[in-house]
Amino acid sequence: MKKYLFLLITVSLLFTGCQSSTSNSAGNDKDQEINEKVEALLSQMTLDEKIAEMTQDAPANERLGIPYMKYAEALHGVWLVLDYYGNTTVYPQAIAAASTWQPELIKKMASQTALEARALGVTHTYSPNLDVISGDPRYGRVEESYGEDPYLVSRMGVAFIQGLQGMGDERFDENHVIATAKHFIGYPENRRGINGGFSDMSERRLREVYLPPFEAAIKEAKVGSVMPGHQDYNGVPNHMNTWLLKDILRDELGFDGFIVSDNNDVARLGTMHFIAETRTKSALLGLKAGVDMDLVIGKNEKLAAYNSKVLKDTVTQNPELLKYIDKATSRILTAKYNLGLFDTKPKEIDTKTVYAGKKEHQDFSYEMAKKAIILLKNDNNVLPLDMSNIKSLAVIGPNAHENRPKKGTYSLLGGYSGLPPFYVSALDGIKAKVGDKVKINYAKGCDLLSNSKAGFPAAIAAAKKSDAVVLVIGGSRKTGGEGVDRADLNLYGVQQELVKAIHKTGKPIVAVLINGRPLSINYVVENIPSILETWYLGMRSGDAIADAIFGDVNPGGKLTVSFPRSVGQVPVTYLERPDFIGSGKGLFKNADKSPLFPFGYGLSYTTFEYGEPKLDNTTINADGSTSVSVEVTNKGNRVGDEVVQMYVRDDYASVGRYLKLLKGFQRITLKPGETKTVSFKLGFDELNVLNQNMKKVVEPGTFTISVGASSLKEHLKTVKLTVK
Repeated sequence: MKKYLFLLITVSLLFTGCQSSTSNSAGNDKDQEINEKVEALLSQMTLDEKIAEMTQDAPANERLGIPYMKYAEALHGVWLVLDYYGNTTVYPQAIAAASTWQPELIKKMASQTALEARALGVTHTYSPNLDVISGDPRYGRVEESYGEDPYLVSRMGVAFIQGLQGMGDERFDENHVIATAKHFIGYPENRRGINGGFSDMSERRLREVYLPPFEAAIKEAKVGSVMPGHQDYNGVPNHMNTWLLKDILRDELGFDGFIVSDNNDVARLGTMHFIAETRTKSALLGLKAGVDMDLVIGKNEKLAAYNSKVLKDTVTQNPELLKYIDKATSRILTAKYNLGLFDTKPKEIDTKTVYAGKKEHQDFSYEMAKKAIILLKNDNNVLPLDMSNIKSLAVIGPNAHENRPKKGTYSLLGGYSGLPPFYVSALDGIKAKVGDKVKINYAKGCDLLSNSKAGFPAAIAAAKKSDAVVLVIGGSRKTGGEGVDRADLNLYGVQQELVKAIHKTGKPIVAVLINGRPLSINYVVENIPSILETWYLGMRSGDAIADAIFGDVNPGGKLTVSFPRSVGQVPVTYLERPDFIGSGKGLFKNADKSPLFPFGYGLSYTTFEYGEPKLDNTTINADGSTSVSVEVTNKGNRVGDEVVQMYVRDDYASVGRYLKLLKGFQRITLKPGETKTVSFKLGFDELNVLNQNMKKVVEPGTFTISVGASSLKEHLKTVKLTVK
C-alpha cells in the first residue's frame, strides 16, 4: 500500500512540477498536431482541390470533407457582402471608436462582433484597418482608420484583434474568428488623395509611420491573416513584392498566418499595374511572393487569378511550382484547423429568422457612442442646453434624420456597415429625450447631394419660431468611404449656405457634424458658438447625440486626425519635421499654417488643470527606464473625462525625426475638484529612434517629454530627460 502511495505521490509531484512546462508546451503540441493533420490531408488532395482552397471560400472540396471558411467585413460590426440579414449590431465607425481613446472599448466591441460573426457562420473577417492616415482627408477611407498616429493606431489595432480572435486558450475558439490586418503597407500614402493611388515613400517613413501597427498586430496580438494594399512600393506592386511579404512580414516580423489578396489584386498585377501580360503570369507572381488566398468578390471566373483554368496546366508542366501551392494551401488548412472547423458541422442559416445581434451589444454600441463624441467649440457655454429654459427647439439639416432605406444599409452609419434592425437618427434621439417638454420643429433644409435651396424657407421658419437650433450637417456614405474621394474638403452641396441662412436668424445654434473625414468648416468655426464632432456613432447615434446636447453626457472624446483649414493645406498632420515655419512665400505667407483643430484636441463641459510633469529619474542609462507623472485636476462643477497625452522628442539625434511622437495616453474620469496623478513609462519603446542603419536604438542625449491635453504646443507642459 505504501509503495502504491509513494508512486501516486511521485506521479503527482512530477505532474505538478511539469504543469508550467506542460502549459507552455501545450500550444506547441497543438501546433504540431495540426501540422501533422495538414500534411496528411495535403497528401490526399488533388491539384484542383489545392487550387480551390486558395480562393476565399473554397466550396469545391467536399470529397475530403474540407470545411468552408466563410468571410465577412467586421470594421464596426459584422457586414456580409449580401445585406439580407438586417440583424447585426452596428457600432461607431473606426474613426469614432478611436476617438474614445479607450482600447478596452474597442476590444469589447470586437469580441461582441466575433460572437455575431459566429452566429452567422462567419469565421474569417477582413478587419481591422491598420492604415495610418497620412494627413490627406481627400482620401475617402479616412473614416475606416484609427487616425494619423502610428502609436494610437497600434494600440487600437491590437485591442481589436485581441477581441476578435481571443487570446491564449480562447484564441480562435468557438466564440472568436480570424482577423485580417490591412492594408500592408502604406496604403494612404498616395499622391492625389485617391483610393489605391500611386504612392512613393522612403523606407524610413514606411518603418516609422506605417509599420508599427502591423508589427504590434503580429507580435502582440498574433493576427491570423494579413491583406496587402492595392498599390506598389518602390515600383513593385505589394501583391508581388517579396521584400514586403517575405523579408519584412514573415522573416522580420515573424508573421505565420496566411496572406489574402485585396479584391482582385492578383489579377490586377496585369490589368492595373501592367506587369504581367496574362492572368497565369499574374497568378505566378502573387503565388511566389507568398499571397496564399485570392479574394475576388462575386467569384467571377473571368477575374480570378487562382483557379484551375489559369494555374493547372502551368503547374503540371512545371512541377517546381507545386511547392508554392502546397505552402499556400497548408497555411489555409492550418487556419481552418485552428478555428475548429473540421470538428463542427457548418451552420445552416435561415435568412428569415436568424438574429445575430443582441440587446446587450446594442447597449454597448450606445455606451461607445457616448464616449466618442468630441466637443470642438463651446463659446459662452451654449452647451449643454437646459431643457427647462427652452420651450421649442429647431432640428435642421440634411443629416438630422434618415429613414430605413429600401436597399442596402443606412448612409449615416459609414462604410462597411452592417444592416441593423433600427437606426436612431439625431432627430429620433432628440425627440425621445425631450418627450413633451420641448416642441421640436424639424426641417431638412437641403439634401446632401443637391444644390437646391428649395428647403431653406422652411428651415429658416423653423429656426425663427424656436428658442435654439440644432443644425446637423456633414457627410454620408455617399460623400465618403472606399472609392469616394474628394477634390475639396468644404461642406458638400449647399450646406454652408444653409448654415449662413440659419446663422442670420440670430438664434443660439449647436452644429452637429455627422461625417467620415475632417472638413474645412472655417465659416462654421468662426460663426457658430457650439460644435460637436460625432463622426458615425453607430445604430444608437441619435441617443448619444441627444445625451451630449442636453448634458446627460459630458463629451470627452479627442480628435485622432487633424482638421485642415483648406484643401491647399493638405497634408495636415501633427507628424511634422522641422521646416522654415513662417518664412515661406505663397500660400502660407499671410495664412495660418496651423490646423483648424489639432490631433488630440477636444473640449469638455468642465475645465481641467495640469500640474508640472515630473520624472522619477531625470537621468537614465540608454538601457534603463523611468516614468513621468502629472497631476490633473477638474476645476469645474461637472464630472468629466480627460485624455492625458504624452509625447516624446529626441532633441538631437543622428537622423531627422518628427517634432514629437505620441507615446502614451490615458483617459480618466474626474469629479468636480478631484485630482488624479497619471503616469507614463519611459524606456526603450518610447525613446528609440531608427538610426542610419534602420536599427532601433536609444541614443545618448536629452529628450523633451511633453504631457497635456492635445498635440498643440500651447496645450502641453514639458520636462527634460537625459540619457547617458
